[in-house]
This record gives sequence, C-alpha cells and structure tokens, in this order.
Amino acid sequence: MLENWKSICGQIICLFGCLVSACLCVGPLAAEDLLTISNDSVKVGIDREKGGAITWLSSVDYANNIVNLADPGRLIQQSYYAGRLRDRRSEGQSKGWSPWSWNPIQGGGVGSAGGKGTWSRVPVFKKENNALYSETIPKLWDMPDEEAGAVMRQWTTLEPDLPGVVRVQCEIEVKRKEDDLWGQAKMSPQEVPACYFTRNFRHVKSYLGEGKWRNEHQPPGPPWGRTNPPRKSMAMFEGAGQGVAVFSPISGAHWNFGPHAGGNSDQPTAGPCMHVAPVVRILLGRRSTFRYRYWLIVGNESELAQRLDELWAKYSDEQSHLSDPQN
Repeated sequence: MLENWKSICGQIICLFGCLVSACLCVGPLAAEDLLTISNDSVKVGIDREKGGAITWLSSVDYANNIVNLADPGRLIQQSYYAGRLRDRRSEGQSKGWSPWSWNPIQGGGVGSAGGKGTWSRVPVFKKENNALYSETIPKLWDMPDEEAGAVMRQWTTLEPDLPGVVRVQCEIEVKRKEDDLWGQAKMSPQEVPACYFTRNFRHVKSYLGEGKWRNEHQPPGPPWGRTNPPRKSMAMFEGAGQGVAVFSPISGAHWNFGPHAGGNSDQPTAGPCMHVAPVVRILLGRRSTFRYRYWLIVGNESELAQRLDELWAKYSDEQSHLSDPQN
C-alpha cells in the first residue's frame, strides 16, 4: 500500500488484536461517566472513563449494548498512525507492540506489567441539545502510560429525519515536537474508525446498494480479513436478525474485518469480539489537523438497506479535511 506497508499494515492487524490476556474486568458504569442520547429507534453513549469514545450502542429491537469494551483497544474509537517504526523497549514499550509508529488511541494504551490498560484522559465531556461532545488527550498504544502529543475531538449526534442512524464527526489535532522520534509525515493507513462489537454479531455482510448484500467470511483473527465494500458500508448481524452497520464514505480501497476467538457471547466485557475498520491512507504530519465523519446504523437487514441507500444518496461525495500534511 505504501513504503513499509507490510509493517504498518501489520500494526493495524495486530493493534486491536483483542488478546484475551489483555482484557479488563469492567464494572458497571457510573451515571456521571456515561452520557447518552436516544430516540425511538437508537441509543448511543460515550464514556468519560474510557477516553470519551463510544461505549454504548443499542436499538429498540436489541436493547443490549452492542459495543465490546473489554480493553482500551476495543470500543468504537479514533485511531491514527504516523511516522517511522521505533523500538522503545528500553523505555518500557510493550514487547508485543515493538517496533511501533506514533499511534495515538482515543481509548488508551497497553497494559502495564499487571496487564491492565491505561485509559486516556478526557478534559472536556458534555451533553448539549441532544448532542455529545468530548475532548481527549490520547495515549500512545505501545507504551504503558504515555500521552500522545495530540488532542482528539468528537461530536456525536442523531441523523435528522433518519431513524436508527448516529452521525459521528471525528477530529485529531496533532501537536508533536519538531525533533521527536517518529520523524516527518509518511503515507500511512488510518482506521476511520476502529469498531469492536460483541461476538454474537457474527454474520458479516457488505452492502452493495438497492437492497443487495454480499456475505463476507473470515476465520478468527488477527490477522483480519480484507474486503472492498462498494457502497463504503459493512454490517454485522446476530442470530435473530438485528444488525449494526458502519458507513464511512471517506474510506479507501479496503476495510479490515473479522471475528476474534469463538463462541457467541453477547457480553460487552468478554474477550471474543467482532471487528470492522474502514481504512484510508493520509499524510498525518507533526502539525496536521484531520477531520472526517462516519455513520452508525442499527436495525434489521431491510431497515439497514433502506437507511444506507438514503445515506449514500446524501453523503457519497463526503470529503475529509486535512491541514499541513507535510509538516
């Protein structure tokens, strides 16, 4: 895909590998830590204690939480890559994630010697006019507790006049030092966004438009499968037919997807999970700001098809925004 593509792609394949050994035991969410918005068809929530990322998604016909939140690498969240691969094991870098590029994660970083992850700090976290907003100081994924030189912002709303649809705008403002370890911008793949769902949403389909779907098959990973959904949308369904779809119109030539581990667990804190990530390549520089939007959709197959067709008609020409890509 680009210079050193094999190494960088390997990072995306491995990063959110959902290793059971890295799972956290997550207790009930305190009311003040989870902010939600909802209507008659969908409910979505962000969590202050988990980087301000999306940790709740449910529908009127599937009231349980669809999001896997077992560790800081799961969730529905922002994740970016830039610069050279670096071996920082002498500084405490995780042996399992070395060498690694600059990789700020909205949820947080890898675990310490005790195996637990380190969640990102959220200085701004609020709900106004049925909209959710968070500002996050992300952690570098490969280090046990190191904040990245960046700020992530996220606006989460409900799509007007379209039931079952959540609209999410993401932004990263990079504030890296001029002489840092990772060097200048290089073309790197970005997950727009990284999504992890409960393992029971195991039936994966790409949407082809006009009510047509293509079944996708992939053995448990990582490595993840790769596919190219022509309408920039994929969905995952549980046994009773309820589904969750991701529409990312700015995504590039391929999406990563697949199950981790076996079973049919519907528990958000379980190790097994389902993964999907639209991927786009950009030059993310030391002073870049990158902004894009994506949509989450809940419902059965026919409802998802109708809503995805409407989203495609409205947003197929959607563009991302990138400033200062060369710096």
